[in-house]
Amino acid sequence: MTIPQQVDILEQRGLIIDDRGVAENTLDSISYFRLAGYWRLMESDKVLHTFKPNSHFSQIISLYNFDEDLRLIVFSAIQRIEVAVRAKLIHYFSERHGAFWFMDSALAESATMYQNNIKNLQEELSRSEDEFIIEHFRKYDTPSMPPAWKTIEVTSMGTLSKLYSNMNDNAVKKMVSRQFNIPKYEYMRSWLRCITIVRNICAHHSRLWNTNIVVTPKLPERLPDDWITNRHITLNKLYPHICCIAYWLHSINPSILFTKTIKELLIKYPAVDPAAMGFPKGWENEPLWL
Repeated sequence: MTIPQQVDILEQRGLIIDDRGVAENTLDSISYFRLAGYWRLMESDKVLHTFKPNSHFSQIISLYNFDEDLRLIVFSAIQRIEVAVRAKLIHYFSERHGAFWFMDSALAESATMYQNNIKNLQEELSRSEDEFIIEHFRKYDTPSMPPAWKTIEVTSMGTLSKLYSNMNDNAVKKMVSRQFNIPKYEYMRSWLRCITIVRNICAHHSRLWNTNIVVTPKLPERLPDDWITNRHITLNKLYPHICCIAYWLHSINPSILFTKTIKELLIKYPAVDPAAMGFPKGWENEPLWL
């Protein structure tokens, strides 16, 4: 269908087009089915895709813009966490097990995961265009991979999460988690896996606002720093993941006002219902969010 025909169909289904030119320009730059994820809640009939009364195209655009801003904020926060986690893993595991701990199969809980991690590391190194990796291979033939302080710097976050998860030295894993005021490594392992999923949603420009996240975080009842007290939350929504990110980020640098930025974003878009992201009533009064 042409772009004008797409707008016609939306109008026929009951969507109010406030400005046809804006609607056509929007659908010309954002595909129909990418936007469809944002108008699903406005449909009165999920089969015929007819809209509820008083549904406006401008509301869809506002929601899309909110989600875009949200992804940028969350992605930036996760990047800071990722960099800090790399630094801690490199330092503490290298200090205890040497420069090539990630290659030592004796330190792996699962032989299968170990093999997958090694394969992923080799592929990531082969793709790397970082000068310090190119220079290393120019100078050295053995071992097959550079030391941790080079190799771990170019791994994906998914591989980073799996490396941490598969190490069998729980004492060092706990040392790393406690650097982030997370008392048990099991929590950090869970959180790493979860924010990797959220990071990938952001990186691929997928819908974050009301998405169901298949991996859910373990939430402790209490933590050393300010945390949430409401235990009745939906774990597969964004809220618990954002809480983990906020707590983690604060442990790295308390001056980063992530929670304030999220609050300001919701003020900027008053039509957005935080409940669609799993935010419970009274969330703004939780210790973590004050």
